[in-house]
Amino acid sequence: MKHFLDINKTAVDDLRNMIDSAKTIKDARNGRPKGALDDDLPLKDHMVALIFEKPSTRTRVSFDVGVRQMGGQTMVLSGSEMQLGHGETVADTAKVLSRYVDLIMIRTFEEATLLEMAENATVPVINGLTNRTHPCQIMADILTFEEKAGPIAGKKVVWSGDGNNVFASFAHAAGQFGFDLTFTGPQTLDPEQGFIDEARAKGVKVEIERDPVKAVQGADLVVTDTWVSMHDAPSARERRHNQLRGFQVNEELMSHAKEDALFMHCLPAHRNEEATNAVMDGPNSAVFDEAENRLHAQKAIMKWCLQS
Repeated sequence: MKHFLDINKTAVDDLRNMIDSAKTIKDARNGRPKGALDDDLPLKDHMVALIFEKPSTRTRVSFDVGVRQMGGQTMVLSGSEMQLGHGETVADTAKVLSRYVDLIMIRTFEEATLLEMAENATVPVINGLTNRTHPCQIMADILTFEEKAGPIAGKKVVWSGDGNNVFASFAHAAGQFGFDLTFTGPQTLDPEQGFIDEARAKGVKVEIERDPVKAVQGADLVVTDTWVSMHDAPSARERRHNQLRGFQVNEELMSHAKEDALFMHCLPAHRNEEATNAVMDGPNSAVFDEAENRLHAQKAIMKWCLQS
């Protein structure tokens, strides 16, 4: 069973093949209408369950469109409709869904829910996001970087802000794809040390630098994310702003990175908070390219999951 649960749990060669496959899939679209089918239809006659305990725009639309373009059908299910883990155990849900569908994508809160789903499903399971990691996003980010700047191996990626689930998957990717990673943010929002240790053990440089200006020097890519989760209370919002205000990605900060350094943000963005409009819409920004590339990267992931 080929699940796609996390970047660090997937073989390096398979990850590279997925990125290369995503490039091929994207090129083959060749300006076709969005509803047109691909030439290759690996999901023909396949049913895919898309489970959303957390709300979503990009994940929902990109997976739904991707399945349809590859010839399959989708069943979109919300957590409230399913009572996942409440009215029925996650294990039982996984076993039942496996009788109806060929592939499961789940966007959930706790990593344990994802792992229990994968352990009990008899069809492949894809991690669409958990509170701990977001691997599909980082596969899209790597695809985007390599489209614009060539191989990511040996490059310097700088994360500014909260050491959250998206950073965690960047740390996984650093070890697997061979790029260096610098985190700059307040100590109170540091990433889990385990993510850093694992990447370092694979021979890449992972650093924590409190001064964002020093952190971005020599950067090939600068990345940030929202300071406040959609589920955080107003009091948490104010606290986060106070902690992160000095780590905003603005034109001044970007001027200390390489002249051609790219800027990425997984969206949705709170403009002029974690990043300014001038950076979001500037010549170095790749935010909408990476949003589009969620579609192509996830199509490659689904194709890989179903290959025997």
